[in-house]
Amino acid sequence: MPLKTFIQKNYRGLLMSTGITVFAYVLANAIGFNAVLMALVLGVVFGNAIKLPDSFSPGIKFSSSLILEISIALMAFGINYGSLAKLGWQSAVVVAVSMTLVLIFTKYLAKKLKCPGTTGWLIGFGTAICGSAAIAALAPKIVKNKTDIGLALAVVNLYGLIGMIAIPFITSAWLSDVQNSVLIGASLHAVGNVAGAGFSLSDSIGEMAVTIKLGRVALLTPALLLFGASLPKNEDSKASTAPLPWYLIAFLVISLVFSFVPLPETLLSIIKQVSNFLLAIAMAAIGLKVGLKSLMSAGKKGLIFGGIIFAFELIVIAGLMVILF
Repeated sequence: MPLKTFIQKNYRGLLMSTGITVFAYVLANAIGFNAVLMALVLGVVFGNAIKLPDSFSPGIKFSSSLILEISIALMAFGINYGSLAKLGWQSAVVVAVSMTLVLIFTKYLAKKLKCPGTTGWLIGFGTAICGSAAIAALAPKIVKNKTDIGLALAVVNLYGLIGMIAIPFITSAWLSDVQNSVLIGASLHAVGNVAGAGFSLSDSIGEMAVTIKLGRVALLTPALLLFGASLPKNEDSKASTAPLPWYLIAFLVISLVFSFVPLPETLLSIIKQVSNFLLAIAMAAIGLKVGLKSLMSAGKKGLIFGGIIFAFELIVIAGLMVILF
């Protein structure tokens, strides 16, 4: 497609998604909120409050598909397999076993509870690994209804926030520093959740918990390949025509190469910011296509599903800690 034709076709929806994202960043910084989730929320609000002309649809679709895939590929620069080497063998066992069991249980529970669409798979994957980034990485390969992504992000971020506040409050008095680090690092959903919970107890717990969390993040690539391969593909996705979609191939190559060829921290920081901004644009576009009725009707099951998965993860980690520590 000629560039001029592409711009004429997509600029309205792309500008709309980008404008919402800029507003989301300003608002998120002002109130101390996650900008990616704020972009999703504002997208839902705008999409349901305003009837957009059909001319916006191509740009919104472009923002929620290709821009999402580009943001996922850029995430790979932040993956460092060296983080796995920093884990003691006990912590590595806790991370690997708990992640595997959570993903197996996710497939079982999604079938048992008939969790709407692909929401259950996304919630379980986000809970097991690294929250929003994991959901975003898996979604293009399996999701047909964009509402599933919005609901999964909301549920995982909610339980991540609850865990960040509750776990240190409950466990600080009766677990050792090592046990607190393992529990926080191996269970909480996002790096921000882990850092918030760990450093609220002590610097040493925070540093150890973040190291364990980065070990989980480093397992995103194999988890995407193995868990994604076990799920039905989205027939509307390009993923159905090839063994792996381009963004997963790029993710795998980038994460492997740059785990062994370190980039300057300044450059990594810029890439991460660009990736997060593109992800926020994609989430704003997804939000614009999410109907509140469908979101509310699926919300109850999603919350129950996320609560059960998170509780299961905590029980598994606690049991492994009793055995290993």
